[in-house]
Amino acid sequence: MAVLISPSLLAADLACLADEIARAEEGGCDTFHLDIMDYHFVPNLSFGPRMVETVRRLTDLPIDVHLMVTNPLDMIGPFASAGGASITVHTETLSDIPAAVEAIRTLGVGTGLSLRPDTPVGAVISHIERVDIILVMSVFPGFGGQSFMQSSYERIRCISEAAARLSSPLVLSVDGGVDCVNAPLLADAGANCLVAGTSIFRNHEAAANVRAMRNALGTP
Repeated sequence: MAVLISPSLLAADLACLADEIARAEEGGCDTFHLDIMDYHFVPNLSFGPRMVETVRRLTDLPIDVHLMVTNPLDMIGPFASAGGASITVHTETLSDIPAAVEAIRTLGVGTGLSLRPDTPVGAVISHIERVDIILVMSVFPGFGGQSFMQSSYERIRCISEAAARLSSPLVLSVDGGVDCVNAPLLADAGANCLVAGTSIFRNHEAAANVRAMRNALGTP
C-alpha cells in the first residue's frame, strides 16, 4: 500500500481554511484528519459536527474523524452524518471494543481504533481483523506541535507485523510530531498513513510541505 499523507486540520489557519485545504490538495495529500476533543478525555476543546460539514463542502477527499472524547459512541452518529468517511475512537474509552466497532460500521463509514503512547499495543492487535484503521499516537493526545516519541517506531512495527501475519489490508496511521525527517522511518516501520499538522501547515505553505514529505518518502 502506498503511504498516504493526511493533513491534520487542527494545525491549519482556520481564518483561511478553504485556502489551507486547497493548498494541501494542490500538494497531493490523500485525506484530511479532524481531531475532535472534549476537554475531558484530553485537556483541550476543538471541533463539532458543523466543522466536518464545512470541510466536506471544501474538499472531495475523505475525512477521518478522530474522536478524542470520553463518550465516543454518543457522538459517532452526528459525525458520520456530517460527512466523516471514517471514525476513529480511542481504546481507552471503550468497555466493549467489538460492539463499538460494529456500531460505527453500521453507520456506513470506516472503522478505526486509536491508542495513546502509554497503552499497550495488545489493546488493538487483537482487533486488527475488525477494523479498517489503527491510529498510533506518537505524542500524548490533546495539543499539536509536540515532539515525536521514539518508542513509536517499535509500536508501529509490532502492529504492522501482526497485520501482515493476518494478511490484513489495514491502514496503519501515526499521528504526532510527524515530519519529513521521520516520515521515511515511519514508513519503514510499517506505517502507511502519516497524519501531520504543524509540519504541513507551517508558514501557510501546505502545497510545498506536502510535496516535501512525499519526496522524503521517495514517492511521486
